[in-house]
Amino acid sequence: MKFLLTIAYGLLFLGSSALAADEQQDWVQVAREIRSQGEAILSTYRPDQGWDTADRFSDLYFDEFEASGLERAIGLRDPQEKAALESQFSTLIGLATRQQPRETLEEAWATLRHRLSEAAQSLQVQQQMGFWSLFLQSFLILLREGFEAMLVITALVAYLQRRGRFDQITVIYQGVGWALGASLLTAIALRHLFVISGPAREALEGLTMLIAAAVLFYVSYWLISKREADRWQAYIRGQMDRALSRGSLFALGFAAFLAVYREGAETVLFYQALAGQASATHPALWSGMGLAALALMGLYWFMRQASARLPIGLFFGLTAGLLYYLAIRFAGNGVLELQEAGWLRITPLEAVPQIPWLGLYPSWESLGVQLLLLLPLPFALGWWWLQRRQLAGAQS
Repeated sequence: MKFLLTIAYGLLFLGSSALAADEQQDWVQVAREIRSQGEAILSTYRPDQGWDTADRFSDLYFDEFEASGLERAIGLRDPQEKAALESQFSTLIGLATRQQPRETLEEAWATLRHRLSEAAQSLQVQQQMGFWSLFLQSFLILLREGFEAMLVITALVAYLQRRGRFDQITVIYQGVGWALGASLLTAIALRHLFVISGPAREALEGLTMLIAAAVLFYVSYWLISKREADRWQAYIRGQMDRALSRGSLFALGFAAFLAVYREGAETVLFYQALAGQASATHPALWSGMGLAALALMGLYWFMRQASARLPIGLFFGLTAGLLYYLAIRFAGNGVLELQEAGWLRITPLEAVPQIPWLGLYPSWESLGVQLLLLLPLPFALGWWWLQRRQLAGAQS
């Protein structure tokens, strides 16, 4: 069971190869068409008709940028660049709904247009892939998509091992197994069984991210409360079963499920898109995937060994911090997806930079949700400090 996650991602790739492949696209021409339509939309912009302009830019995003496959192709090569372009579209739509002056929209559009052109040019250069280029992309897809999920799984498994609950580790692996099956079924359904609209797909991704953020948020605070558990072993030895109650154990398994599910379907679709560009060079895909699987195994082993040697308090603190960071990031990305789907308003913040690896995007809604998750942190740390002092006093 040790390398279940790595092996199962390989099975997801096998499933993805059976899906229909996308045809090659002239990405420069796609970007040129998006620019042309965007210029036409902007030329008729009037602040008192901002909502109409926002709707037209939203249609441009879904009908051209996403439907053409350009969004997925950029995400396959550089997920952070994809997120940045999505955020810039959202900012443009938000400015229009707030009826900002034409000059403000033109400035935002110029930034988006330039970045879009650069991304399309870069994709076009890679369109005719040789063996090594395809090998590298195949390697990076699995390593990138699998690593984040593996961080969560490793942290949860290591936690149960450090608590001596070896019999309950299967709950984590069961969550992984259910997530992998759900990922593959989701990818097949999106591709073959029904055509889900662009906004609905963004909403599904956004809701999944927000649920994952909420669960990881809960688990991180639960771990903070257990940070000094081994130091207080004389007090809690008889309460260990209660510390891993049915509800808490379910939360750990559900966290594993969400961590893998949010990456799994995207991994399938990425490999399916890459296979469409591969033609007769499928061995490069398999080779890249195989090396990535070995790299993930090595990273998994290293992290497990490192976690076993860390002092218990430091281990709990680092694990809680990692899951907390992922919760903050998922929350920002989830809000961005829901904004693109039209489920949430977009209120741009010009002073806030785009930092995709933090899930930080320049809107009040995205930043507000992240601040809500950060707000309890000083109170939780204060509570933990007080509990530590009380128990230390009881021991002395």
